[in-house]
Amino acid sequence: MKDYVIFKDVCKYYQMGDHKIKAADHVSFTINKGEFCVIVGPSGAGKTTVLNMLGGMDSCDSGTIILDGNEISKFTESQLTEYRRHDVGFVFQFYNLVQNLTAVENVELASEICRNPLDPREALKQVGLEARMYNFPSQLSGGEQQRVAIARAIAKNPKILLCDEPTGALDYNTGKSILKLLQDNCRETGKTVIIITHNLAITQMADRVIHVRNGQVSKIEENATPLPVERIEW
Repeated sequence: MKDYVIFKDVCKYYQMGDHKIKAADHVSFTINKGEFCVIVGPSGAGKTTVLNMLGGMDSCDSGTIILDGNEISKFTESQLTEYRRHDVGFVFQFYNLVQNLTAVENVELASEICRNPLDPREALKQVGLEARMYNFPSQLSGGEQQRVAIARAIAKNPKILLCDEPTGALDYNTGKSILKLLQDNCRETGKTVIIITHNLAITQMADRVIHVRNGQVSKIEENATPLPVERIEW
């Protein structure tokens, strides 16, 4: 589907004393269904603000945000809660796992609140952790904990997967394996995956690249032939 995600003239401002900070300054872009999209830019560029507004964790001051035909920017607080619960899977830099629950119990936390979840064990199998289901987070490596976090996100069977610097706390090789997992999930399930990063090298694996600078979209690129992550070096 063309224009599955639409940002149209979206603005978000923060007041800091006498200063008005333009976190998002008339941001416009579209993302097609099933695309692997990377939003890239330096720290403070506005990437996380864009992701938070798309994920329903923050509201815009003006403009239009649409996902799958639904105008998110007009949602009430209760509608946004439902939207976050059912339609969006989140993956963060830090894994946010519950330490006294096993891997499968952490995934069950998310699957239990959704309309049409995947089986938690199947989700863990998709991320290559079928042998570690009953381990606690403290018994898992950083990469394995991030895989649990991804399994938790995909178990919700969301419309989009939003990933905020998902490899930021991982070493180089582990980070590449996590990016491969996200790209493979996008290709195999047709899920729309959006990653924000400051790492320009990662843009080579994306179908669509949205460059953000000073709260504005500075450039949008489409890759006809995205590279597999194994061929990317940084």
